Amino acid sequence: FRKWKLHKKVSQLPCETPYPGVSILKPLMSVDPNLFSNLETFFTMNYPVYELLFCIEDESDPAVMVVMQLIKKYPSVTSRLFTGGSNVGVNPKINNMQPGFTAAKYELILISDSGIRMKEDTLLDMVSCMTEDVGLVHQMPFTCDRDGFAATLEKVYFGTAQARIYLVADFLQVNCHTGMSALMRKALINEVGGIEAFSCYLAEDFFLAKSLKERGWRMCVSSQPAWQNSGVCEINSFQARLTRWAKLRVAMVPHTILLEPLSECMVIGACASWAVSFLFRWDPLVFYLVHILVWFLLDWILLSIIQNGSLPFNKFDFVMGWLFRECSSPYLFLHALWDPAIRWRTRTYKLKWGGVAEELKPKVKV
Repeated sequence: FRKWKLHKKVSQLPCETPYPGVSILKPLMSVDPNLFSNLETFFTMNYPVYELLFCIEDESDPAVMVVMQLIKKYPSVTSRLFTGGSNVGVNPKINNMQPGFTAAKYELILISDSGIRMKEDTLLDMVSCMTEDVGLVHQMPFTCDRDGFAATLEKVYFGTAQARIYLVADFLQVNCHTGMSALMRKALINEVGGIEAFSCYLAEDFFLAKSLKERGWRMCVSSQPAWQNSGVCEINSFQARLTRWAKLRVAMVPHTILLEPLSECMVIGACASWAVSFLFRWDPLVFYLVHILVWFLLDWILLSIIQNGSLPFNKFDFVMGWLFRECSSPYLFLHALWDPAIRWRTRTYKLKWGGVAEELKPKVKV
């Protein structure tokens, strides 16, 4: 299924069919070493009609200077900068994007995170997936080739555990949408009150997709993955990111507490080893080791298919990254259950059952 779904040749629209305009929302905060090069790929896309809407909450943010440099470098590309945001809810990303969303003039909206790097034909590929019954086209998260063990760990995670769940969910038409790169119809968002209608959630992407599915619209995964290329790549920050996502899933979909651990290699392998030992008197240790070996080999094949080329690390690095990811995953999930508060940048949030968020204000000492 992955071989068929990903890396398909981009199909051009028929000559008589006009390309729909696309408004691209880029919410930004702070600068990392790859920000300039990542944003530049949006100015050089091979697509005839689009506009770039950069949204920055703080006028003194150094990202403003980066955006202005690119606007000056590519005057032929329609682009605008919005600063200050709008306080429409608890979600800081939506508050940041609200002015840009209101000003967007085209029928399709692409929401793209700051760390995403685009290929020249990526937008064309996403638009070609937007058929009459599709309301949202999203990209499967993946990572660009970078150096270091943290980069290896990220690529292993997004190319195995995340990819496995993401594509199976797409096959079964289960909501698995992540909002790092998603194309949607603006009219459908306006029907429910615009993006501010989802500002009470931190995982606005999940509830936006849920709203579309409830109204009978399909979702589709683009044949090109979303190439994450953040200039800051550290193990601690990546682990914190995974923990934050686990907390969101537990609050939004409570049965995750039971099902998610059983999707992990080490946990399900231990359960299966006990089962075959009890039922068939097989050696549980041998079964467990064979189970891990088969899972490992299938993950290597899966990652190679998604990479669609040579991997930037050798097999030993993959073994180390894979073992670290698989062994640390149960701990991160338990940590998410133990401490449900979500920390995002300088803010802390508490989630109620159902996903509604409440910001926790720091206590002022008298």
